[in-house]
Amino acid sequence: MRDFSYIRAASASQAGSAAQQSGAMFLAGGTTLLDLAKCGVSEPETVIDITHLSGMSGITVDTAGARIGALARMSEVADHGDIQAAFPAVSQSLSLAASAQLRNMATIGGNLLQRTRCSYFRDPGAFPACNKRNPGSGCAAIGGITRNHAVLGTSEACIASYPGDLAVALVAFDAVVELDGRKVAVDDFFLAPGNTPDRETVLQRGEMITAISIPASAAAVNSTYIKVRDRQSYEFAAASAAVGLELEADGKTVRDIRVALGGVATKPWRARSVEQALIGKALDADIVEKASRLAMEGAVSHGGNHYKIELAPRVVTRAILKMGGLA
Repeated sequence: MRDFSYIRAASASQAGSAAQQSGAMFLAGGTTLLDLAKCGVSEPETVIDITHLSGMSGITVDTAGARIGALARMSEVADHGDIQAAFPAVSQSLSLAASAQLRNMATIGGNLLQRTRCSYFRDPGAFPACNKRNPGSGCAAIGGITRNHAVLGTSEACIASYPGDLAVALVAFDAVVELDGRKVAVDDFFLAPGNTPDRETVLQRGEMITAISIPASAAAVNSTYIKVRDRQSYEFAAASAAVGLELEADGKTVRDIRVALGGVATKPWRARSVEQALIGKALDADIVEKASRLAMEGAVSHGGNHYKIELAPRVVTRAILKMGGLA
């Protein structure tokens, strides 16, 4: 790990100014930055410590929704009673992520910005070709071992999957990322790789996430996050689904439904085609199963990850039936 300068920011404005320097990076929980620095992927010239900035760690929930400071810890949000009541899928997505030790350290802002677990991206010594690390160098994953790679939102330049859980739930419920002076829908905050996989979000140099806001909804209250993985804990999703459901007064007809996928795409993936196929329909296992297959529209297999095309719709079906009281 290379030597770097250290700045402890006294204010958000000071942090933003310092971050204008080339090679500057923010330090909050440190669980991602230090990991990437040790494996040679990130080589910061200046580390800006923002852990002590005031007003950025609060959690408030009211009738309008929730606002979560970027410096709030994952465990704090997961265990917050009002979040559990109004946004259970958000709480569950955090509880099912990482380990207890990491959840106690990692921040909400840092969680959104975590980098892919693609083994080719994380081993620059063995695999110099990575468009996400070194634009224009190629993608070593294509034609390689792809079991954990994306099938949605891919391009010829990159097939690395987005690893996070929280962002999947946030995309499902139309959350907004608050930056310095502007707000961006979470769904628009993350970028598909296209020809520029090195650019993963809309963040500009010096910009910092300050908070996340989530609007209240009946679907968010009746929601769940289901995560399927190779082992029960301390593992990233092979496929996951955040689902929220609101039924009409008859208890059968779908008034509102939210569906987002994790583990299968290059960014948190909103399955709007599934939602559109079910709104106004009577909730039925066969109808749900058929609609859930639409989640894989446009999916592209790269050999070892083909199983995700079969797995993801089953996870979606399971989550919807669970929320509808049919499973």
